[in-house]
Amino acid sequence: MDDYKREFIEFMVRCDVLSFGDFTAKSGRKTPYFVNAGRYRTAAQLARLARFYAQAIRRELGDGFDVLFGPAYKGIPLAVSTALALEQLHGHDVGFCFNRKEAKDHGEGGELVGHALRDGDRVVIIEDVTTAGTSIRETVPLLRAAAKVELIALVVSVDRQERGTGEKSALAEVRESYGMRTVAIVTIDEITEHLRSHSVDGKWLIDDAGFARIKEYRKQWGASA
Repeated sequence: MDDYKREFIEFMVRCDVLSFGDFTAKSGRKTPYFVNAGRYRTAAQLARLARFYAQAIRRELGDGFDVLFGPAYKGIPLAVSTALALEQLHGHDVGFCFNRKEAKDHGEGGELVGHALRDGDRVVIIEDVTTAGTSIRETVPLLRAAAKVELIALVVSVDRQERGTGEKSALAEVRESYGMRTVAIVTIDEITEHLRSHSVDGKWLIDDAGFARIKEYRKQWGASA
C-alpha cells in the first residue's frame, strides 16, 4: 500500500471522519463503519484533505480534465479546495462548479454555480463516498442538461466496495452506466488491512470482534469481483 494511503486512513481517524460502531448509511444499510466528510471542521483539515484528493487525481488522471464538479452539499468544499490544491501544488488551473439543491429563479437563475459548463468540457465529479450510487444518478443528468460535457471520472475518498443496485459495486455500475472512470483514495479493504495491523495514536480501531463484524457485513453487502 502506498504511504499516502496509510497517511490518509490515519488522517480520517484523527479527524473523526472514519468511525467504527453501529451506523445507518444513506442507502439504509446498517453498517459497522462510517465515513462522514461533514466532520472535517478546520481550514487545516480541509487543506490537507484537498492535497490527498489532488494527489490521487494527478496519479490516476494526470491533467486530462478541465472542471471539478461537487454535488451539494458535501461535494462543494471538496471541489473548491481540491481545485486550489491542484493549482497550488501541481500548476493545473481548473474550473469548479456545484449545484444548488433548489433552482434559483432570480438573478442569474439556474441550478449550477461557478464555472459555466460548455460543450466539450471534461468534467471530474468529486464526492466523499459512494455506497449505492444514488447521488451520482442524480448528478449526471444535471450535468448533461447543462452542456455536452465529457464525464471523465468520479473521484471519492473511500470505495466501500459494496453492491449498488445489482451484484456489482456502485463504482463499477457508475463506470458501466456512464462510461467514466472511478477513482478512490482508499478502499475499505485497504482501511481494514491497515487498521488491523496498526494502531493510531496508541488506539486500536479494529479488534477481532470488529473485524468479524466487518467481514459479516462485507459478506452481506460486498460487491462481486
